[in-house]
Amino acid sequence: MPTISAKDGAQIFYKDWGSGQPVVFSHGWPLNADAWDEQLFLFASNGYRAIAHDRRGHGRSEQTGTGNDMDTYADDLASLVETLGLTNAIHIGHSTGGGEVARYIGRHGTSRVAKAVLVDAVTPGLVHPGGMPIAAFDQIRAGVLANLSQFWKDLSQQFYGANRPDAKVAQGVHDRFWLLSMQCGLLAAHDCIKAFSESDFTEDLKKFDIPTLIIHGDDDQIVPITVGGNRTAKMAKDATYKVYKGAPHGLMSTHQAQFNADLLEFAGQKSQKSAPGRRGSAEPASRAASSF
Repeated sequence: MPTISAKDGAQIFYKDWGSGQPVVFSHGWPLNADAWDEQLFLFASNGYRAIAHDRRGHGRSEQTGTGNDMDTYADDLASLVETLGLTNAIHIGHSTGGGEVARYIGRHGTSRVAKAVLVDAVTPGLVHPGGMPIAAFDQIRAGVLANLSQFWKDLSQQFYGANRPDAKVAQGVHDRFWLLSMQCGLLAAHDCIKAFSESDFTEDLKKFDIPTLIIHGDDDQIVPITVGGNRTAKMAKDATYKVYKGAPHGLMSTHQAQFNADLLEFAGQKSQKSAPGRRGSAEPASRAASSF
């Protein structure tokens, strides 16, 4: 089982498929690298080197007693990138993984980064001005501690929008969510809530100087678009913003064809250098929703 050693010696599992320009995927809470399998297969089949890791405490990575915070998550990602010798990488992060990508760029810069994609990301900050009440996350913590297995089953309904009228989400999607979630240790599941809800990514987003694609579902019940995508798109300079109408938080499953096509298109776009000191720029923000 392939692993790398983080700065503190923690063993971080990763999967590495294909060859070519590296595309590195960061998963959401409380999942693991397997949540990206369809996209890993897609990119590996289209001339890219597709890589995804299990965040510490999640999946097959070591369940550490410390380090379940956003700075350490970002440093673990940096250790993965450096150990594998990755350059010119495209980083794609979903939800907490989007925060991880933002903090990675904030702490480690873009010298090894070609592009970034933030999907239903927790950026720029969930409980900061304009965000959500901390009580909402206290309830999540209580649910995790009370009955972890049942909490994941209940969360899956909102995650994929299955609680909406006329929603059609296959049972297998819910089963997979529960299976991957149950591989996350209780300590990591609990501590990560603080990491993804209370981290402020404002300064990290200011350091984005590479082409960036922001994708958000306008029916995301986990990270509402008004809290996440709309605000992030205003902070990440020259980002391309795509809003998926009616899409939930887990849109990579419910809107997989559209999502995969958008990722491949963005990855294949040629980036051009602009002002001195910048490593490239994206097209001006294109917004598919009229209300912000």
